[in-house]
Amino acid sequence: MRFEQYNISEDIKESLVELGFKRPTDIQYKAIPSILKGEDVLAIAQTGTGKTAAFAIPILHLLQMDQDRRRKPKHLLQCLVMVPTRELAIQIAGVFQQIGQFTELKTLALVGGVEQDNQIKTLKRGVDIVVATPGRLFDLQHQQALDLKEVRLLVLDEADHMLDLGFNKDIVDIKKRLPKRHQTLFFSATIDTRIKDLAYAMVHNPIRIQVSPQDPVSKNIDHSVAFVAMDDKRFFLERLVKELPGKKMLVFARTKVRAERVQAAMKRVEIESLVMHGGKEQEDRLTVMEQFRLGEIPLLITTDVNARGIDIPDVDYVVNYDLPEQADNYVHRVGRTGRGVKKGQAISFCSEEEKPLLEAIEAYTGTKIKEKIIASSEYRETVALSEETPHDNWRQLLKEAEKVEPKKRKKKK
Repeated sequence: MRFEQYNISEDIKESLVELGFKRPTDIQYKAIPSILKGEDVLAIAQTGTGKTAAFAIPILHLLQMDQDRRRKPKHLLQCLVMVPTRELAIQIAGVFQQIGQFTELKTLALVGGVEQDNQIKTLKRGVDIVVATPGRLFDLQHQQALDLKEVRLLVLDEADHMLDLGFNKDIVDIKKRLPKRHQTLFFSATIDTRIKDLAYAMVHNPIRIQVSPQDPVSKNIDHSVAFVAMDDKRFFLERLVKELPGKKMLVFARTKVRAERVQAAMKRVEIESLVMHGGKEQEDRLTVMEQFRLGEIPLLITTDVNARGIDIPDVDYVVNYDLPEQADNYVHRVGRTGRGVKKGQAISFCSEEEKPLLEAIEAYTGTKIKEKIIASSEYRETVALSEETPHDNWRQLLKEAEKVEPKKRKKKK
């Protein structure tokens, strides 16, 4: 079935053609009819499968039809989309604006880190769709700057993360302020039983589970793991970047301090990189993301703030510099590559102390990650030949290592 055959407005069909949408993905095919019928939906699908369009397309159609029937006021807030991060809010608002470009519907991203005065002015002028992070949403709602009494559609994107962060009580409070009859949509790539129970508790009608893949990771991604000592990871990242010039790489570190240190290590070896984490000012974060999207600087070192939902085009490699402490975050991280029909590579550096994390990831995904074998001589050379290692010392290091190697072989005999 093609989008042109769907019972949606001609304006939306026109934008889909312009954007290159021809046939729906599996999640779109399964979710769109249910949303159009007014059903509550719990949709679980792999990253990069078009979840945002799966709810944006039918929501835009429903709101446009209502707008056509309504004479005034022209714009009423009828759809609230809640997401965990600022970048995701801005991205999803952009998707609504693109798909709804030939309609008169207005979308606003409500995020923290920027002055709220302009956001309040825009709300007063009238919007149809708000995509918000919890902090700014609750701030404006408590200031009575956000009128929710006409909201008929509530969407939780990255729903598991929203609920797991402890926002479930706030979300329940928001739902109490909505009209009694409203539609609730939950979208995520991963979900567990506890989070599913929380989701079920938030609706009166049964949630219809649309997609529940056995393998949460896209088949387009090739996975590998290299066993590297914690202090040596920077040498192997340096080697990887130099061996793959121009490739777009997204590198995940565990904390913002670690991310800054990795960037500093790359700078010492004259590799230009960007760094992104929750401690950055919003303006800086947007600038960094734009530079990386455009490929101006193809190496971005980040924390899990960029693990969920962010659609960055043409990421060739995801590098887990540090393994995530939560196994499901592996799925979200590697989902930044291999999106749609494109292929991607996911490489993880695993230290001795991180092996339990690797085991948890393999248990969660149900897949053994293939090991990238590094010969002892190759390992030594990677460290010794680093630009960070004084050039007058690396030959001596190799000589010392060669003296040790024969002794090891004799012992084995």
